[in-house]
Amino acid sequence: MVRDKSSYAVQTVEKALDILDVLAEEFPEASLPHLAKKLGISRNKTFRLLVTLENRGLVEREEWSGSYRLGLSTVELAQRFLRGASLVRHAHPVMEGLARKLDEAVYMTVLRGDEVLFLDMVDCDQQVKAVSLIGKRAPFFTNAAGKLIKALESRDFLDKLAKRRRSRGALPDLAHLESELNAIREKGVAIDNGGLGEGIISVAVGVRDYAGKVVGALTLLGPSFRMVTSRLENEIIPSLVEGAEMLSLKFGYARV
Repeated sequence: MVRDKSSYAVQTVEKALDILDVLAEEFPEASLPHLAKKLGISRNKTFRLLVTLENRGLVEREEWSGSYRLGLSTVELAQRFLRGASLVRHAHPVMEGLARKLDEAVYMTVLRGDEVLFLDMVDCDQQVKAVSLIGKRAPFFTNAAGKLIKALESRDFLDKLAKRRRSRGALPDLAHLESELNAIREKGVAIDNGGLGEGIISVAVGVRDYAGKVVGALTLLGPSFRMVTSRLENEIIPSLVEGAEMLSLKFGYARV
């Protein structure tokens, strides 16, 4: 049985999105009465929707006039989308080259809060390989990409993590993690063994934008029996570093 998508629509959500559409396309600023009339709903319901959107930063209220306009969070959402789309578009050819050269699965990964998102992948032709992780999330401390981005992104987040650990589930030993992140920060490369599954090794190198900010990591996954030290040091890491530098150049990063 095929159902019309409209049968799944939630009217309240639709009206909230209608408010954003009106503010984005027709009226840069609009009053409560005007929005209520435009949407065909009561002022009371319109006000409740506006308060909810305002709490999330999606709309802002001008104090002196009482009118509403789009909030900064809408810009941030758009920037995240464009950055993610641009990252995949630029990264995929580089990933294809690395996957062909190394015959291992190569991912583009980004950090979302305290989790790594596996954004895109080019697979290898090996018979023994890990299950695809595209679209999956994993705690940052379980894989090379998460550790690398956290190491290069901030030096004080461990203090914040320590304060939150009482309310969280399994967390790593913070002293050991700090030592590991310091080493990653010095080398610019992260290697994790077993965090994503028994016998799986992940290797990650950071991708930077024009401001030097780490926007993601090129990440290679493979079974431990193929990830021997000599191959990691002489083949895999140099290739990932080269790929990450090429990709960073596309985002305007120039290493001084």
